[in-house]
Amino acid sequence: MVYNMRILSFWNLSKRKLYKTDCILNKKCYNSTKAFITTPIYYVNAVPHIGHLYSTVLADIIRRNYILHGKEVIMSTGTDEHGLKIQQAANSKNMKPIDFCNRVSESFKELCKVANIEYSSFERTTNMHHIEAVNALWNKLMKDGYIYKGKHEGWYAISDEAFYANNQVQEIEDKTSGQKIMIAIESGQRVEWTSEENYKFRLSAFRDRLLEWIDKNPTAIVPNNRRNEVISWLKLGLTDLSISRLRSRLKWGIQVPNDPDHTIYVWLDALTNYLTATGYPWSDDTKDNNAFPPDVQVIGKDIIRFHAVYWPAFLMAAGLPLPKQILAHAHWTMGKQKMSKSRGNVVDPFQVIKQYGVDAIRYYLIRDGGLADDGDYSEEMIQKRYKKDLMGQLGNLLNRATAKSLLPNRIVPGNYNIMIDARDKVIHDQITKTAGNFNKAFEEREFNKAYSYIFDMVSQANKYFAENEPWKLANNSKENERLDTVLFYSLEACRVAGILLQPVMPSKMASLLTRLGVSPNKRFFKDATQLDPTGRPLVEIDNVLFPKLARV
Repeated sequence: MVYNMRILSFWNLSKRKLYKTDCILNKKCYNSTKAFITTPIYYVNAVPHIGHLYSTVLADIIRRNYILHGKEVIMSTGTDEHGLKIQQAANSKNMKPIDFCNRVSESFKELCKVANIEYSSFERTTNMHHIEAVNALWNKLMKDGYIYKGKHEGWYAISDEAFYANNQVQEIEDKTSGQKIMIAIESGQRVEWTSEENYKFRLSAFRDRLLEWIDKNPTAIVPNNRRNEVISWLKLGLTDLSISRLRSRLKWGIQVPNDPDHTIYVWLDALTNYLTATGYPWSDDTKDNNAFPPDVQVIGKDIIRFHAVYWPAFLMAAGLPLPKQILAHAHWTMGKQKMSKSRGNVVDPFQVIKQYGVDAIRYYLIRDGGLADDGDYSEEMIQKRYKKDLMGQLGNLLNRATAKSLLPNRIVPGNYNIMIDARDKVIHDQITKTAGNFNKAFEEREFNKAYSYIFDMVSQANKYFAENEPWKLANNSKENERLDTVLFYSLEACRVAGILLQPVMPSKMASLLTRLGVSPNKRFFKDATQLDPTGRPLVEIDNVLFPKLARV
């Protein structure tokens, strides 16, 4: 009876602690001058695919868009290298787990290099500073009563590295063997009944607080269908979470502090990487100690439960601030079918970048990738985007408006007219409104809509150019002023588009803006919100901005 009273007293204390966070730390973190963007860390049981590229490009575009607004940004990515799948994959190739991890991790670094992804830190869960961060978080949770030792029974999926409750699994017939098997409803992966002693996290205590967090922060989880999915899970209730495995079953992982018989559960290990990236556990001289929490965490929809339920619960228990936004994008299909090696429809990201160019692929991914719904991968659509938008609209306008026959002095015309000619009003208004429209859509994470505003403007500028026939104006000296006005607006459309498209196509837009004589300190978002009336000398560049695609 006395023992039970102690447990009850301890649990009541724990519940009271649950609703208290480190106020000084929270204030310090939310007043940060840095933006912090994260990708998921990628599991090294397989080489990179188009989904990995999409997540990372999306995060990099958001990172560069913060820079466009003049903000200092850090971005973390990396590889998740512990767990039973890695142990098994390494054994299948007669390799040591660390050697296997080293090889595959390098392929993700190479993908970042090829895709022009600029990260601040590449976190590997096998790195010593990450192991120290995991130990620090574990000890904090243990000290404050959120971890206890107990027996855990449940359906375990090796592929997901996760336990599932009875209402999260179903029985199906295996098409290959004809046998009845159990699978996880959410992921479709096979599960097996497992019973073992392990450490558990008091996840069940956080249901109401997680719901409160989501309710008070409508954009904490986007898009809305993902947010609603998380809410529905929480309303069903939460059970305490197994956060360790017996070391006799799983050796390839971080040992539980002071307990050599247990290995820390892979998701507690992996999620801590976002803290590791900022130097956790922090001290006053830690470089990025004021960067946490993340402003945007980009993930795939398949790991939303771990990031929108487990992760914020861990942070709440540790008294740490929560992510400002979790952006859970959809997957890529091909021909409306899930990509898989057995179907032979897996896309090699290195190959498509080599074939179409990095900026063209980045542009395609942001325009046609799915957030709420899956995007359907199509090389025909890559080519269409390139030919219509990049080469046909933006490249064509730049080439025509900078032709030597129209600008023999190679000076971009200025325009100080206070009065707007009726013939110029439509294009004037569209150019000046594009940045604002783009920014609103971008912040609402409607990326396709955001970038369509830019190309609508460029399309209108092409129409304006054609209707005003500058090639005719150039042959009449009395029309010099009118010619300058037409070229001014046409090239202003190019300039504004070039500034706003920098996060997506950094290399191509650097060339475009250099061509237009735009100085590096005039390439920020604020510079796209208004017309630039000053004349500038053009800078010759060697190559066509968007050349014709080579025949395959």
